[in-house]
Amino acid sequence: MKDLPKLESGGAYEGLNLSDYDFGERDLAGLRLSHCTLIDAQLSSVMLSGARFVACRFTRCRFAHTDLREAVFTGCNFADSESHSGVQVAFSQLDHARFEGCDLSFADIERTSLWSVVFKESNLRGARFYRADFSRKLSSKTVQTAAAFQACNLELTDLSDAVLRGCDLSGSSLREADLTKADLSGADLSCCDLSNAVTIGAKLAESDLRGACVSGLDLTALGSHEDMKITLSQQQALLSALGLNIFAD
Repeated sequence: MKDLPKLESGGAYEGLNLSDYDFGERDLAGLRLSHCTLIDAQLSSVMLSGARFVACRFTRCRFAHTDLREAVFTGCNFADSESHSGVQVAFSQLDHARFEGCDLSFADIERTSLWSVVFKESNLRGARFYRADFSRKLSSKTVQTAAAFQACNLELTDLSDAVLRGCDLSGSSLREADLTKADLSGADLSCCDLSNAVTIGAKLAESDLRGACVSGLDLTALGSHEDMKITLSQQQALLSALGLNIFAD
């Protein structure tokens, strides 16, 4: 610790091992870290709004009651390949945060605000979103949902009961993902892979599935599918899942 610089709000630091650093209740808004390492770090009640992290490694770290609004993570690794565990985020704020090219495998994100969060080309395999909130109440009668998972690996991810109305999941792999009772009404699921995804009770009304792999998607098990957008070439897979025998004209 004595060799580490004192981190300051808005300060820029590179190549540090901050595993033993005491982040407790620090105001580090606008902090910029590049190629830094944090192992088994506890970041509780830390102000990190607007922070920037580039190629940093967060191994077995926990963020609790942490303010990460508008934080940007680029090329960061949050996964532990040895224990197959991921980062833990609980009771925190990730509104308008952005993750690009990050490995968030097996991340456990619980009771956290994720309004307008963006995950782009990131690995979220086996991640769990428990009571994560992607919405914001704009008025007593208006609640808006905003989030993006663009070209992400969401295989085996638990998004059960998630409310992602109108959100962008285009180009993502949702193979074997748990979408039980998820609200994906009006969502962009174009070019997604939904192979073996659990979609019991999922709401897909007005969602865009054009170009998506829908093999095995059972329309009768969905919560809704009215005005769902598909292409002619996807009809056979959906009808076959209903148990219909389809013959050429």
